Amino acid sequence: MPAFIAALGWGAGDLVAETYPVRPITMIVPFPAGGATDTLARFLGEKMRDGLGQPVIIENVAGAAGTIGVGRAVRAPADGYTLSIGTSTTHMLTGGLYTLPFDLLKDLQPIIYIGSEPLLLAARKDFPADNLKALIAYLKANPDKASVGIAGVGATGHLAGIAFQKETGTKFQFVPYRGNAPAMQDLLAGQIDFMMEPSSNFKSLLATGSIKPIAVTGKTRLPASPNIPTIQEAGLPGFTASLWYGLWVPKDTPKDIIEKLNATMRAVLADPAVQRRFDDLGIQISPHDQQSPEALRAFEKAEAERWWPVIKASNLKVE
Repeated sequence: MPAFIAALGWGAGDLVAETYPVRPITMIVPFPAGGATDTLARFLGEKMRDGLGQPVIIENVAGAAGTIGVGRAVRAPADGYTLSIGTSTTHMLTGGLYTLPFDLLKDLQPIIYIGSEPLLLAARKDFPADNLKALIAYLKANPDKASVGIAGVGATGHLAGIAFQKETGTKFQFVPYRGNAPAMQDLLAGQIDFMMEPSSNFKSLLATGSIKPIAVTGKTRLPASPNIPTIQEAGLPGFTASLWYGLWVPKDTPKDIIEKLNATMRAVLADPAVQRRFDDLGIQISPHDQQSPEALRAFEKAEAERWWPVIKASNLKVE
């Protein structure tokens, strides 16, 4: 067969690209079904089917902040039939929080940086500050008296809160919960003072006016809530934080397969219907020039260089 292929003037990579995929593809979601990442994965998987000519089957492998699902993907054959979708938490932050049996920056090959979701800094409705400058002034005047709910120790909101304290010279108490839902219940009840979590979690609360939005931590305002300023506009230049999404495959996956998956995802993200759905989900699609595997690798490394020292300096302990 190799001699026959060579006689035809083909390379092995060309043959892989010509035939892949010939069977269904599995996309591992490192969270339970029904969450934001699962919803995104199922939507993208269905859209990828047209470009790949094969169904994309979602497999939920939850546990240990996503590391169990990511580990399953790392150990999968490098043949393009196992995809790993995840977030900045599962594919970057956990590398600084846990001692992992794999290397997040070496054992997975990036496919594409999908997009990001800024965090929303929101306070209980009767909190005695209506904007960022007033909030910072209150926190400085009342050190360690305010409380902020977080979705778990080491979660994106927790680290963003630590960075916020450092940038503003403020102190407040972190109250960890098992996810955003119970934290938001206490925010509504006035049991905690504010939160800094992915903006989509607050969509229904913003619609009813049940909370007090202060600022979003992205570089641009939310299309669905254009009246909320960015944190930089509100008085904290240079501060950004977001939950971002990407797609990976096991290392040593053939380059032609990576290129085909990347091209398929680029076409999906360029679809106007997909862009409208992302707006509904509160996710900002990555810029076109950042949709290459190389761009995601560079972004991952830059994010790790930013956040892993924060984790180490804070001496965070996770269960």
